[in-house]
Amino acid sequence: MTRLRVLAAAGLAVAATLSMTGQANAGGERLVPVRLLALNDFHGNLEPPTGSSGRMIDENGATVDAGGAVYAAAWMKQLTNENTLKVAQGDLIGASPLVSAAYHDEPSLEFLGDLGITASAVGNHEFDEGYSELKRLIKGGSHPVDGDTPAGPWQGTKFTYLGANVLLKDATELPDLPGYEILQDVAPGKLRKALRDYGIPALPPIAVREINGVKIGFIGAVTETTPTIVTASGIQELKFGSVVKSAEFGSRLLDLLNVKAQVLLVHEGDNVLTGKSPDACSTTNDPDGSSGNGTDIATQVDPEIDLILSGHSHQAYVCKVKDPAGNDRLYSQGGSFGRVISQADFKVDRKTGQVDRSTETVDNQIVTRTIAPDPATAQFVQLWKDRVSAVANRKVGDVTADLNRVAAPTGETTLGDVIADAQLEATVTGGGAQIALMNPGGVRNDLVYAPDGVVTYGESFAVQPFSNLMQVVTLTGDRLDALLEQQWTAAKTTVLQPSKSLSYTYSPGNAFGSKVSDIKINGVPVVGTDSYRVAANNFLVGGGDGFSVFLQGTDLWSGPIDLDAFNAYLGAHSPVSPPALDRITLG
Repeated sequence: MTRLRVLAAAGLAVAATLSMTGQANAGGERLVPVRLLALNDFHGNLEPPTGSSGRMIDENGATVDAGGAVYAAAWMKQLTNENTLKVAQGDLIGASPLVSAAYHDEPSLEFLGDLGITASAVGNHEFDEGYSELKRLIKGGSHPVDGDTPAGPWQGTKFTYLGANVLLKDATELPDLPGYEILQDVAPGKLRKALRDYGIPALPPIAVREINGVKIGFIGAVTETTPTIVTASGIQELKFGSVVKSAEFGSRLLDLLNVKAQVLLVHEGDNVLTGKSPDACSTTNDPDGSSGNGTDIATQVDPEIDLILSGHSHQAYVCKVKDPAGNDRLYSQGGSFGRVISQADFKVDRKTGQVDRSTETVDNQIVTRTIAPDPATAQFVQLWKDRVSAVANRKVGDVTADLNRVAAPTGETTLGDVIADAQLEATVTGGGAQIALMNPGGVRNDLVYAPDGVVTYGESFAVQPFSNLMQVVTLTGDRLDALLEQQWTAAKTTVLQPSKSLSYTYSPGNAFGSKVSDIKINGVPVVGTDSYRVAANNFLVGGGDGFSVFLQGTDLWSGPIDLDAFNAYLGAHSPVSPPALDRITLG
């Protein structure tokens, strides 16, 4: 790298404004109080989420309604004091309700900026529409296809997205994005060496904010599994490195800036036991707990990092772990959908710049709906609801009963099967599809009959919000068998929802790699050496969810958007009834 880009004056102005925050306390006690208020996995939920997505278990074990922008804003104001910085841990957008997603999540990013978020780790869903679209959202500008929203040209995010482990495959300079200006304060030779040793981050790896006369450094990272859970074509120029190594890289940069108080914002977390308090630690620290990768990260990242705020798994917990030096540090996550605000408090030694970890506390505050909603936010949300209502309320079809995601013992669901049927019907002409397969993770909501069986565009959108492209590839019978075997591995089970043209037997007692037999297409046994046309969305065809066999497909054909296929099927076959779950049989 030969030079650093000088970035937009607007970005510098934001940093300067933030650095002045809280100066009233600059001449006070040696130990300076700092408060962080954190959100994770907001997913564009401007309106209060419904069903189980809108409930939380509180500290007393009671189930309470929670979430919604109007309540999150009210709680943020109530919890904010002169010591406060507001941060986030990714998936703020993506897989969003229509009120946000119809406008490429610009309304949610505007809300979060107005809320005062100053820095956020990037999440995997920030890449749903690709790296280029993420850069547009960060910098501003019109969408290349849909143009401007009713609010006019997009001005860009008011906060800094961080991604220390998101690297450019072929680059010699930092991208032209706001947030990199902080690196201009690193000695050029040392910065060049750091980037040469580590790589060129596609997003700013760190941010520094000043509060009460002390500096707080933030490092951002995203789950290493991102390439397997987003569409490959949108991230072709990127690679996703180790979270632990990226945190070490970020910590090194902060050290070069003499910033000793360090916080990791990481979009990766643990699973927890059900029914626990949001302030409990019920991950693998409990003998009977189960977790993801979060605890491993929390115990392995650089000991200079004082606090870890996590996301991705949509769980709520507060844990105390040991860092590699044997010292205590806190590690937490705050649920999802704006239902929890994680309040982290600690004190920083004004002389050394170090966090006194004995003063660290984290309290997961549930965003209950018993508080008065924030009036300005209520007006903002209603404005966007009005703007999207004509689209959302348009009828696309009817159902005779609920189509849901409740799985049979084989893994089939009524809604998944109907979607697969819709995808097959949309890809026969042109693509020559004989079967279709749908990933269950792409089915985001149920279709309920109540009150009258009518399905609106808004309801169907909630089922399939990703706007994936339907594609068809040719696989041999042997490769189809190998693909179906990939549903069951030692690490996970992901049952692809089959179209009615496909049937097979699943034997759970058999060894991995030998669980599938008697594969038939339209009742005819599949022959290993014959070729078959298989339809799926571009996420799966790109090897998503670990289905790498799709990458061996040939004669790629691309067709309609998956949501358009679904809506066309609902319209053509209304009223649609739940199919029998008999396409996969147990052996």
